[in-house]
Amino acid sequence: MSIDRALHPAHVAILRALLFRPSARFTQLQKHSELTSDHFNFYLKQLIEDGYILKNNNGTYELTFKGKEFANRFDTETRTVERQPKIGVRLMISRSDGKLLVQQRLKQPFYGYWGRPGGKVGWGETILEAAARELLEETGLTAELLFESVYHKMDYNKLTGELLEDKIFFILTAINPSGTLIEEFEGGRNAWMTLEQYENQELTFGNNTQSKALYQQATRIPVVEVRHTYDPAHY
Repeated sequence: MSIDRALHPAHVAILRALLFRPSARFTQLQKHSELTSDHFNFYLKQLIEDGYILKNNNGTYELTFKGKEFANRFDTETRTVERQPKIGVRLMISRSDGKLLVQQRLKQPFYGYWGRPGGKVGWGETILEAAARELLEETGLTAELLFESVYHKMDYNKLTGELLEDKIFFILTAINPSGTLIEEFEGGRNAWMTLEQYENQELTFGNNTQSKALYQQATRIPVVEVRHTYDPAHY
């Protein structure tokens, strides 16, 4: 069982202890867990088996690369794993007759809603790579892609005020789209519509008129994407 799905306070205590030191001995880690030796050893063994902690030849323990990335998401005060906004791309695609390419979502959540094509940015993927991949996978088209703006979208339950989703989208314009449009795919369908047709759909994401105005008013910002390399010993 992965600790991602069943995080025990002992797991958190061990990971947090190693977050602030290069390595530690069994007794040092046990002290932070406030558990007996047998119970502590059970949770430490889970972390090792799941690849979050490595036991060195000298008997000390340290975080693996996977463990460092995971532990770095802790709120060190509350000792909980922080939820973070999702990062995605949204594509503004139009053709010479003025129609927009829009997409109906046919999977949960937000089943049946219409919006712009796009998707999540994958781990290690640049924004442009993600946009080009999503464009081809979901529409069958290729195009020159141009950054437009960054759109921070927060979705709330209108009855309870609960935050449902927190998403940051990179908005890109697809220039001179070409190829054969995929009209239907697992999880959605695509269609060319006028802005009026789009805004008259029963279910659309947010306020379309407001969103369009925000995109038009936004100052185009430079987006710099660079891949850096580090010595493994320094991470």
